[in-house]
Amino acid sequence: MTEATAPPAGLPKLPNTAWAVLGLLSFPGERSGYDLKKWADSSLRFFYWSPALSQIYTELKRLEQLGFAVSRIASQDELRNKRLYSITEAGQAALAAWARDTPAGPPVLKHGVALRVWMGHLSEPEELRKTLVEHRDWADRTLAEVQASEDTAQDRWPFPALVLKWSERYYKAERELAEGMLADLDDLFAHGDVHVAERPPSS
Repeated sequence: MTEATAPPAGLPKLPNTAWAVLGLLSFPGERSGYDLKKWADSSLRFFYWSPALSQIYTELKRLEQLGFAVSRIASQDELRNKRLYSITEAGQAALAAWARDTPAGPPVLKHGVALRVWMGHLSEPEELRKTLVEHRDWADRTLAEVQASEDTAQDRWPFPALVLKWSERYYKAERELAEGMLADLDDLFAHGDVHVAERPPSS
């Protein structure tokens, strides 16, 4: 997820993580690296991915060096301070140019569950069903997490809330796809002459 995208003329070639972090900074207010990680975990990960905290701090340092972000030390209490980051006008302009002029490209689908079913002749029916049931349950849990995040995002900024609505539809669809595949699998084994490859005996 960190590959660099070909930038518009005049913009530095940055990994996508840098643009994502700058995007998190583009909303009003100052945030620490930890704040950015928490927000990425409760929003960004549902439709893109959430960078590790170490990645966030690496990109914040890079963005500061480019003049796209600035930071200041804020006092938390008598013993601790924290560094708060905000976007600069140059960073806002660069991010707007990147979002406007860089092709988003199609999503890359690498569906491990579908791959297991595609190679289903190497598995027993109950193993395939277990894989699909676990995936359906994961989609259900993630859907609940999206809906919980929506409750906190609705009153903040309209576009993140809009994407969380899209994420809700996505995970509902993923759950329905798993249920449909389970039904297809049951039908296949109930009515089809399915060949399951012989596997070596376990030691």
